[in-house]
Parts: sequence; structure tokens; C-alpha cells
Amino acid sequence: MSQDGASQFQEVILQELELSVKKELEKILTTAASHEFEHTKKDLDGFRKLFHRFLQEKGPSVDWGKIQRPPEDSIQPYEKIKARGLPDNISSVLNKLVVVKLNGGLGTSMGCKGPKSLIGVRNENTFLDLTVQQIEHLNKTYNTDVPLVLMNSFNTDEDTKKILQKYNHCRVKIYTFNQSRYPRINKESLLPIAKDVSYSGENTEAWYPPGHGDIYASFYNSGLLDTFIEEGKEYIFVSNIDNLGATVDLYILNHLMNPPNGKRCEFVMEVTNKTRADVKGGTLTQYEGKLRLVEIAQVPKAHVDEFKSVSKFKIFNTNNLWISLGAVKRLQEQNAIDMEIIVNPKTLDGGLNVIQLETAVGAAIKSFENSLGINVPRSRFLPVKTTSDLLLVMSNLYSLNAGSLTMSEKREFPTVPLVKLGSSFTKVQDYLRRFESIPDMLELDHLTVSGDVTFGKNVSLKGTVIIIANHGDRIDIPPGAVLENKIVSGNLRILDH
Repeated sequence: MSQDGASQFQEVILQELELSVKKELEKILTTAASHEFEHTKKDLDGFRKLFHRFLQEKGPSVDWGKIQRPPEDSIQPYEKIKARGLPDNISSVLNKLVVVKLNGGLGTSMGCKGPKSLIGVRNENTFLDLTVQQIEHLNKTYNTDVPLVLMNSFNTDEDTKKILQKYNHCRVKIYTFNQSRYPRINKESLLPIAKDVSYSGENTEAWYPPGHGDIYASFYNSGLLDTFIEEGKEYIFVSNIDNLGATVDLYILNHLMNPPNGKRCEFVMEVTNKTRADVKGGTLTQYEGKLRLVEIAQVPKAHVDEFKSVSKFKIFNTNNLWISLGAVKRLQEQNAIDMEIIVNPKTLDGGLNVIQLETAVGAAIKSFENSLGINVPRSRFLPVKTTSDLLLVMSNLYSLNAGSLTMSEKREFPTVPLVKLGSSFTKVQDYLRRFESIPDMLELDHLTVSGDVTFGKNVSLKGTVIIIANHGDRIDIPPGAVLENKIVSGNLRILDH
């Protein structure tokens, strides 16, 4: 078959597939109750657009030869932004801001049921508690009205709303909206596996929230975008709810509202310097004359090592983003927000292989005008993805003030220790059971723990500490123990007689 013939044949197959998917989605829509019809229709239309693009695009979405280092002035050092100081009217600047937290994730990777934001992080405070405390502190200090918006998913919405009642007396207006709900597709047939709109029973695994890139469409569709614009709000600060370093930064906000050259940025991405632990994080590059976020999934296989190199790509995206509300409205109405598709393969409990199509919020940077990267201190990136991260934020390395964690002044190094807890600590409840109290970690550089290990009260860890209980062994670190540059292995049990 000639090349033309082959591509025509391919085109026909794709058209037929798209038609089949359209029919399946129409069938699903007929099962929606009248009160959820409009909402479901918007979701399924959004999915169809994404699926259409998925069929059209082939191979890695970046041409490696076109990737360049960003120009010097396109990524500003935070010190330079901070050096401008703050204006007298900081309250009027703050009143233009809306804080949006991405709250779609479940705590399943840490063995918890329900929204991740409801896991206790510090002194019984959850991620959500700390966020509300931070914004309430801002509103009280500057006599402002900064609202908090939670982007929930269908997985987290109900549980989150139940909890929100406890903040009724706080000085923070809290709004929620849901990100879209898209059908997972069978990896072989590429058809949706959902048969109706319900997401309970055998349909539980048929749906997924399509990544945080969905924020633009769902925020717009919720009506909240227009509401805030009418109220005179101008920027949203978007971040992951599990990033405890993502607090409202007045210097960055001032830079947005009062740009030194008079030309406002529509999109600011906070980036920070890579360490060896961050080699997989997305990085900012210059691509076809625009700032562009490149994620590891988009990199051709031959260039993955180069992408991971700390010397060539020195920074990564923290997912702390400052975005102009007016620009989101304009681009959303022009259908001009372009984000690469992330194809996420999953295997369901029954063994069925599916794929889910997702997008990332930061990938839209290239659609906005006058975008900017700001290279912020590492302290603004403090995500809690694992119990190893949880140990750091619960320890005396940090002090808590008005919902914000700051590195203790007693810590002599600016970096945090490297902590690796083994699989016995993966689930939060197991982790909590293994520490009678959180050890003193002010002088710790590195901690590795593996196997059946427990820590007594008031343990102190310094330098490099490695504790390995082999299979069948158990190690109890006694109360008050001081471990400095120690390797502990074998069996160690202190028994009361």
C-alpha cells in the first residue's frame, strides 16, 4: 500500500473509532438524572475534545532539537523580587487575590481512606486546617478578604464538604468546585469502560479526575471565575494542598500587581533548584520563542538522561502558580489553552488495563502572555507525599506559626535531611505506631530505616543513621537513645523485667 493509501486508511480507522466513542458517550449521557444532565454533558464534551486530540497526536510531544535554555530575564531570582520591598497599600493588593488549593487527591498512597487533605500533619492539624489558619492570619493581619477555593474531585468532594462546617466561624470565605469526571478507556478497544453515569458498585473504577490541568475549564464552568472577576479579584494563587511550603507570598503578589516595567505577567510559575532527588520534576525551557514546561513523560527516550541532568536543567516546577483571572477567562472563551496530554496507564483490580488522559495545570504557561518563572527558595516546596516526608514536617526541624511551617533557627544547615523509611512505615497508622514520640532531628543528615523497627520516647538522631532489621528480626530503639553516625542491625529488644 502506498504511503498516501496507508495514511488514508489510518484516518478512516480513527474516524470510526471517534464515532464509536461518541455513541458510547451518548449512551452514558442518557443515564444521567435531570439534575446532573448539564454537568455530565459538559464533562463528556470535555472528554471528547481531549480524546480527539489524543488520537491526532503521536509520539513525544516535544522536538528535542528545539528545546533551549530559557533567556536570563525569563526566570527571575526571588531575592530580586523581594528586594523591591512592599508597598504601603498591601491590603488593597491582597484584596485582588484568591487562593486555590488542588484538593482532588486521596490519601491512598499513605494507607488512608478519604481526602489526603484531612490527614493530620502537625499537632493534630490537617493540611486543610493549616491552609485555613494561614489565610485567616493574613485576613486578620491586613484586614482583608482573601477567599479560599478548593478544587475537589468526585473522590474528595463529599468528605471535604462535611469537614468545612467546622470553619464557619473562621475569617475565611471557603468555596469549592469539582474538577471534571472523565471515563477511563479500555487500553485495547479505546472505548469507555463506563456503562452509565453512576460511580458506585462495579462502576467505581470506570471514572477518574483528569489531572489538575482541568482547573481552567472546571473553574470557568463552575461560575466562580466570573463571580470573582465581578468582585474585583485579579489573580489566583494555585498550589497543591499537600505542599506545606506554598503560602501566600506578598513580594510575588506585589510584583504581579505592580510590575517594574509596567507590563503585567499573566502567569508566574515558581521554580526551585533541583537536587538529585528532583530529577523527575518538570522543567522550564524556551521552546519556539515561549516559556514552556517540559515533563519527563514528553521527553524522547534517548534524551531522558539529559533531561534528568542537574547541570543542564537546574530548576524544576513547584506547581505554585500565580495566574491572571482575566486571562483565564479570555483563553477559555477562545478555546486557546493548550496543554500536552499525559497518557496514564492503569491496571484495575480485576486486571483490566485502562488508560486515562490527563493534563497538568503548569503546561498551560505557553498559552499566556508575558509569562515568568521565579526561582524561589526550597522552603516554598515542602510536599508531603510519603510518611518519610511526614516525619520531617512533624519533627523539630520545623516550627509552626499561624499555619505556616518554617525551618528551625537551631538547624545549622539550610537543607533538610534525607529520610528513607521502609515499607513497614508506608501507612500512616503503622508509622504513628512505630514512634512513641518524634525523634530530635536537628543535627540529622541522613536516616534510613528498614524492617520491623520502633522508636522509644525522646530519641535523638544525628549525622548519618542507618537502622536495618532483617526479616524476622526486630529492633526497638530505647527511650532517650542518642544515635550519632550509627549503623544498627540485627536484633535489639529492650525488655522490662
